[in-house]
Amino acid sequence: MAADGLAVLHDRRIPGSKANIDHIAITAGGIWVIDAKRYKGRPELKIEGGILRPRVEKLLVGRRDCTKLVDGVLKQVDIVRDLVGDVPVTGALCFIEADWPLIGGAFSTRGVHVLWPKRLGNVLIEQTVGNVDVARMRELVAARFKSA
Repeated sequence: MAADGLAVLHDRRIPGSKANIDHIAITAGGIWVIDAKRYKGRPELKIEGGILRPRVEKLLVGRRDCTKLVDGVLKQVDIVRDLVGDVPVTGALCFIEADWPLIGGAFSTRGVHVLWPKRLGNVLIEQTVGNVDVARMRELVAARFKSA
């Protein structure tokens, strides 16, 4: 899918791996690596420690510790960043059937945005400021990350 200023590649294989990237969105402002998850429960950020102990951020969905999902997105971000160089690359975890509150709810942890599909769509549409050549970058990314 490509529109003016936005291109999205779906289900892309990571070369040399059995893993894939769910979605890669390319905007004028940069590239978004999106991992879509279908989890029940409310996503929340739990922060432990701080003053005397090291600060630790945990991603909880319901009562489950899903912090490893953040690690996975960060690895995918690094793989894409290695290809595109100085183009900004941002990670996102998009929870599809989660129990989001009516107001607020979206947050980020370790640079990874945690949100729901409609909110993510709005964020991507707003990424109009920047000098990324969307069409050229889409070709580069699509050539490296083949359809799964």
